[in-house]
Amino acid sequence: MQLSDLLVLDIETVPQTAQYDDLSERWKSLWWNKISKTVPENISPEESYRLRAGILAEFGKIICISTAFFYENEAKEISLKVKSIYGDDERTILENFLMLCAKMSNIHHGFTFAGHNIKEFDIPYLCRRLIINQLPLPTCLQLHEKKPWEVKMMDTLNWWKFGDNKNYISLDLLAEVLQIPTSKTDIDGSMVQEVYYKEKNLNRIVQYCERDVVVTANIILRFMQLPILADKQVMVVH
Repeated sequence: MQLSDLLVLDIETVPQTAQYDDLSERWKSLWWNKISKTVPENISPEESYRLRAGILAEFGKIICISTAFFYENEAKEISLKVKSIYGDDERTILENFLMLCAKMSNIHHGFTFAGHNIKEFDIPYLCRRLIINQLPLPTCLQLHEKKPWEVKMMDTLNWWKFGDNKNYISLDLLAEVLQIPTSKTDIDGSMVQEVYYKEKNLNRIVQYCERDVVVTANIILRFMQLPILADKQVMVVH
């Protein structure tokens, strides 16, 4: 694996609407049919929507995709360039992401997605939202007929499992275990919906997502027995 082939990514998602009551009656029915069998008996549709809608691609949307790639700076040090695609218009976000994927595919023959839990969350979510927005799946995301070993992804959660499929570890815990500075200095994932709909502070979410990408990049370096990045080795571009 070449570090320069990796596109490290993390997405932030929210429910399609600020609250359950904003859904049409049809969508309320679809929501409860989808979720009712997997939530505690005493939970209301309103509360379940607040807690779960953002992580289900059928009911949520992407508001930020933070990406990063490794490169060598002038001092021949491993460095990281971070760039985010974000906004309220999900289709525009996805179109820009497709352009980035095309560019990476053209430059890097071994182009590979990297991230934490991307196999089970970020990548499937992206693919589903692309289809919902009637956008084409690029070759690198045409995964539906591939065998597991044919899917090129560097997933730090999968790496940490070491074959133990029962194991799950959060990005925050893995970073702490590996003595990597945390990204949860301002908000965490559970707060994104409120920050987006109530505070209307998308920039705060973007900064949080970018910190997650840097943490994931450092975990990859730690796995490869390489020094983690100093602040001067991380460049955020807009």
